[in-house]
Amino acid sequence: MLVNSPDALIILGTLVLALLLVYFAYNSRLIGDDLPPGPRPLPFIGNAHQVPSEHPEKTFAKWGTQYGDVIYVKMLATPTLVINSIEVAQDLLDRRGRRYSGRPYFTVISDLLGWGEAITSLQLGERLRKQRRWLHESFYDKSALDMAQPTQLREAKVLLQCLLDNPECYSEHLNRFTRSIMLETIYGHTVTSRDDKYMQIADRALKGTNDVAAAGTNIVDALPILRHVPSWMLGRGIARLLKETRPGVLAAHKEPYALVANAMAAGESKPSMVRSLIEEYASKDTLAQERWDIMSASAMSYLGTSNDSHAHILTNVTLMAFILTMILFPSALVKAQEEIDYVIGNERLPTYDDRESLPYLECLLQEVYRWHSPIQFGLPHEVTEEDNYRGYRIPKGTMVMANLWLMTRNPELYPNPEAFRPERFLGLSPDEAKQMDPRNLVFGFGRRICPGRRFADASIWLAIASIVATFNVRKVRDAEGRETDPVVEFTSGSVSHPHDFECSITPRSERAARLIRAGAR
Repeated sequence: MLVNSPDALIILGTLVLALLLVYFAYNSRLIGDDLPPGPRPLPFIGNAHQVPSEHPEKTFAKWGTQYGDVIYVKMLATPTLVINSIEVAQDLLDRRGRRYSGRPYFTVISDLLGWGEAITSLQLGERLRKQRRWLHESFYDKSALDMAQPTQLREAKVLLQCLLDNPECYSEHLNRFTRSIMLETIYGHTVTSRDDKYMQIADRALKGTNDVAAAGTNIVDALPILRHVPSWMLGRGIARLLKETRPGVLAAHKEPYALVANAMAAGESKPSMVRSLIEEYASKDTLAQERWDIMSASAMSYLGTSNDSHAHILTNVTLMAFILTMILFPSALVKAQEEIDYVIGNERLPTYDDRESLPYLECLLQEVYRWHSPIQFGLPHEVTEEDNYRGYRIPKGTMVMANLWLMTRNPELYPNPEAFRPERFLGLSPDEAKQMDPRNLVFGFGRRICPGRRFADASIWLAIASIVATFNVRKVRDAEGRETDPVVEFTSGSVSHPHDFECSITPRSERAARLIRAGAR
């Protein structure tokens, strides 16, 4: 056998030695006294053995008591900077955004699933600026927000009707609410049933992408050499997931776009982000060059799988957290209902014109964002050029993660952080209000901040105001009539949503039920 020959053993030993020398030469650059503090990494695996796959934000928070608010770790071959404080996040991600707005390259998601040209994966440059401009014009500009209000108001009424008819499926109704608004805004498509084709396409693509991300494929991103091996070598299960998911991702790109293009050809299209972009680039004779970017930006937006455009995901998770907090902290719901009754009465539903007149409801919304940040880390940033901070060297290529879970629990900013207290946001000065507003955290930082944040916040506020005005949300009762506490657990990952829980959602009165039915006509 060749492997037993002396020459082969010498060659093999030389290769192993060379690899070790390359590794330690590289590692010496990434481990040193001039780097930020952190636990000592082991050769090859770094600190991967110390960071749990479930809720790593809590481990980083614990390490913060020893190492401070800037922690440097190695995740296999990936140097990683964990930010544990708002001050550092603003210093680096906001004020030094030019150096800290890169994006680590996720091979499996980008290359093997087909998200490589979406806003999630793009590095700083003209292409990213172009796609962010599209989203900014569709989800941030005041004219876009005003244009979306009729759709949001209509879907809020549909949400109330669904909760009235089938309250035990509240999670499905909240998902429909957020998905319907996004589909109409992006593609001009009105959802009319729970079996809507384009909602199913979105759900399949999103579930598949999340399943692949959770299947241990991060080792491919951490060990670049694995990018070049066939997918079957990653394991039978991962290969199957990739094979099943990629067609769904491509369908999420192509089919909703084709819906708009076909409607335009037939003269039947409705106003939408995609229609506007098709018209813009067709008039410049550059639609062929821009078509795939339009597909990618729009698909990423309505699936909500990126930190740059996660309006849908954030909306849905925040509404789920709202339902949970109303069960756990019923006095907050009662106070919000009393405010709505006083300001609006019970003869109509809330509208956006009422928002400034409902300060307690605004505080309640902020406390929902803070009490459970839907984004624990978001997608990481990457350092695009070496930097120096507080005397520490931050190497180029370092992945940067902001621990939002810990930031929203800072006891100096939010005393007694585990308590749900909307009152903490009342009576603040303008500077205090800006400093404490959790929306300045959960929607991201710097040049990667979510361009749909105002749109998402408006949708969330309207849904919460509508539910508070018309429903009681309580704990369920057992066979003996005793209230049962829900299990309060949250999924791990960049997006953290509550695990399924039971609740009782009933109309506040027969008058409220009539108001809901009248609004759905």
